[in-house]
Amino acid sequence: MNSKEFIKALDNIILEKGISKDVVYDAMELALATAYKKNFGSKTNVKVKIDRNTGDIRVLSYYVVVDDYDDGVDSVDEEGNAIHIPPEINPDAQILLEEAREIDPTIEIGETIEKEVTPKDFGRVAASTAKQVLTQKIREAERENIMAEFHDKQGEMMMGLLAMEDQKNYYVDLGKSRGIMAKSEIIPGETLKMGTNVRVYITKVEETPKGPLILCSRKHYGFVKRLFETEIPELVDGTIELYSVIREPGVRSKVAVYSNDEKVDPVGACIGERGSRIASILKELNGEKIDVILYDKDPVKFITNALSPAKDIKVTIKDENKKEALAVVGDNNLSLAIGKRGQNVKLASRLTHYKIEVKSQSAVDEENAEEVEASEK
Repeated sequence: MNSKEFIKALDNIILEKGISKDVVYDAMELALATAYKKNFGSKTNVKVKIDRNTGDIRVLSYYVVVDDYDDGVDSVDEEGNAIHIPPEINPDAQILLEEAREIDPTIEIGETIEKEVTPKDFGRVAASTAKQVLTQKIREAERENIMAEFHDKQGEMMMGLLAMEDQKNYYVDLGKSRGIMAKSEIIPGETLKMGTNVRVYITKVEETPKGPLILCSRKHYGFVKRLFETEIPELVDGTIELYSVIREPGVRSKVAVYSNDEKVDPVGACIGERGSRIASILKELNGEKIDVILYDKDPVKFITNALSPAKDIKVTIKDENKKEALAVVGDNNLSLAIGKRGQNVKLASRLTHYKIEVKSQSAVDEENAEEVEASEK
C-alpha cells in the first residue's frame, strides 16, 4: 500500500468512526516521533510531519548552529576532584555552520534549523504505529460517543434487549452500549427471558478506565415514575403534577399526584377510562399494586388519602413538630389501613413524611370509656 492509499484508507476509517481527523494525525505524529527515538537511537529533538493529502511522512531533527562542536570542558572542583562541565547545548543537537548553510544559506550561528532524517525503512515503523494509534483513538472516540449519548440518560427509562446473563447480572443491549442490571434490581417475582425487549431505568452513568458504566434497574422508584409519564401525557404537558412516588418493589407503590386546574381529576386521569392507563403500568410491574393518591397541602387530607385503599378514616395531627399523626379507622378497615406486615401504613408514612399511628374505632372508644371511668372514680 503506497502513501496515498494509506491516507485514503485512514481517512475512511476516521470518517466511519466519527473521529476528529486532526486528533488522529496529531497523535500519530507524536507516536511516530517517540518510535523514531526508540528504534533509531536519536538523542535530538525530533518532530514528525504527515502530509494530510499525500500521506508522505517526514522526520525532522532540530539542531542549533555552532561554529565549532562543544563537548564541554574538563575541570576540577574546590576539593581538587576532576569534573566534566557539560556544554550548554547537547552535543547531539549541534550542527556546524557550514553544514547548516547547505540546508539554509541564510542561517546564522545560534539559530535553530530543521534537518530531515527520515530513515528509508521508516514506513514499516509508521504502519505499525498507525495501527496502534488508530486502535486507541477509535476506542477513545467510541467511549466519548457513548458517554455523550448516555450522559443525559441517567434517571431516564430506556428500552433494551436482554442480551446475556451471568450468576449476578443481566446485560441489556441499549444500542451503542450495554447496560448492567444486577439480578437484585429486577422486580421481585418476575422472570426475564433472554432475547426479549425490556424496559429499564438508568440509575447511573459513569466513565471508568474500562469504558462507560451504565447501571440499570426495574425496582427503583424512578421506574414507576417514568412509566406513569409514558402512559399519561398530562404528566408530560404539566396538566398533572407528580408529587412523589414511594415503592415497595413487587408489592405496592403509592403515587401522589395533583393538578392546579380545578377542572382536572388527576387521579382519574392516571387511572384512565375503565382503568386502561393504569392497566398498562400494572402489566409492566408484574402485578405490583399501585395506589394513585391525591396530594393535598393539608396534611390531614393527604394522610387520609395516603392510607388508601382503606376508607372511613379520621386523622388527627398529634404533634406537628415531630410529624406525628393518629389515624382512626372503622374496624372493618383496620387491616386495609395497616396492610400486610404493616406495609400500607409504612408506605403512607414515607409518602407523607408523618409517623402515622393507626387505631380501630372500637379500640379508641374503649380507651375513651376507660378514661371516663377512671375520671369518675
